[in-house]
Amino acid sequence: MLADAALREDFYQRLAEYAKTLGIALSTESFIMRIDEATLRRYKADLKRFQHLKAAVKLRYAEAVDYRDYEPKIKKLLDTHIQANEVIQLNKPVNIFDDQMFNQVKEEQGVYDWKTTAAKADTIAHATKRVITEKIAEDPAFYEKFSKLIQQAIEDFRAKRLSDLDYLNKVMEIRNKVTNRQHDDMPGKLSGNEDAIAYFGVIKPFFEQHHLDAAECEELSADTALAIQDILTRYWKVQFWDDEDAQKQVINEIDDYLFDEVKGNRGVEITLDQMDELIEKAMQVARYRSVRDER
Repeated sequence: MLADAALREDFYQRLAEYAKTLGIALSTESFIMRIDEATLRRYKADLKRFQHLKAAVKLRYAEAVDYRDYEPKIKKLLDTHIQANEVIQLNKPVNIFDDQMFNQVKEEQGVYDWKTTAAKADTIAHATKRVITEKIAEDPAFYEKFSKLIQQAIEDFRAKRLSDLDYLNKVMEIRNKVTNRQHDDMPGKLSGNEDAIAYFGVIKPFFEQHHLDAAECEELSADTALAIQDILTRYWKVQFWDDEDAQKQVINEIDDYLFDEVKGNRGVEITLDQMDELIEKAMQVARYRSVRDER
């Protein structure tokens, strides 16, 4: 049921209110005097159980750390009224690039030994989905493809079109392709050239709008990607993105290439608007990839 994001948020808010209310109650002498011990133990056990559930759900669906978890009043409540051996330890989000952590999830070892097959699959699926969301601007075509595949796997499982094991195997396969940057059917001349491959991904859709056969479209897209990479490399400098003149030189050179080579020599009737949009998308990819490399 908590696969639904709106229901999860409602659960988190209700749990926060419950913890806050219990904390107030436990600090009130009249409450302590009136309540029986069995009911008090149940209230405390419920808080512990639902805090564990919240931690598990956040890990399963790769949600960001919610710093409301560390509100002083809730921390004091847990420290004061629940024994130290009952403190909830929040697991770190799964890093799909960390093979050791990933293997823990797959094999139900260590801190992940509570997981069912479906829970393991969800953990991998949503961790992969989060990485895709964070990185999509670096290579839109590559990550959009896997974004659709991972979402389809999640939906197929929810609709019971995939068994728990099939779901796990499917998301593991997608995770492996994402982490290994596995591109399918890329032109040989782009092999191992991640920057050019990223440009190729945003360029090809423009040429697919014209009457080109598949081989010609692929070759033209690959050549244009390499040309854009070469232009950017020639004009690249420290703080390139702070230098408007350097950026204008790159844009002008790409524009000349599209007009002289693509439209002139190869006869592709690409419009000026298409040229502008293609250049804008290529520059966006270049910017995000350079920011990634600087981190």
